[in-house]
Amino acid sequence: MKTKILTAVLAFVGLFSLIAAPIFANHSAFAENICDMTEVSSEIRAASGCPPKKGEQQPRTISEVVQTVLNIIIGALGLVAVAVIVFGGVQYMTSTGDSGKTAKARNTILYAVIGLIICAFAAIIVNWTIGVLNQSGNGNNSNNTSIESQHIVG
Repeated sequence: MKTKILTAVLAFVGLFSLIAAPIFANHSAFAENICDMTEVSSEIRAASGCPPKKGEQQPRTISEVVQTVLNIIIGALGLVAVAVIVFGGVQYMTSTGDSGKTAKARNTILYAVIGLIICAFAAIIVNWTIGVLNQSGNGNNSNNTSIESQHIVG
């Protein structure tokens, strides 16, 4: 009885995959056609995930620039924290049993790990905050009556 049910399920999945594959193939072809259309505005091309045309730069918002700069700074600080952890490890290995050097090395590693955790939380907070600001600034309200929002072809 179990083998008949398993066979029926596998047959259904196989039949569904034969039917679904052409449907999804047509969908991706449609998305490529949007990218190839010349009458589609650059905003719609960007929203559809199309690469920019030759000589056309993708528009960058202030929030994207700020997010990129802050992520670079936080990443650099994270690399410094990792380098300090390695330095503290070398100090610990070369302390030769001296309790003062060992304590100093442990404190170096501890403070570097705390700094690394702060960098990770800072990156999370920055990306979350900018994501929230982008969502609130998208104009998702129903009273959006600007001329640009009414034109699809530019």
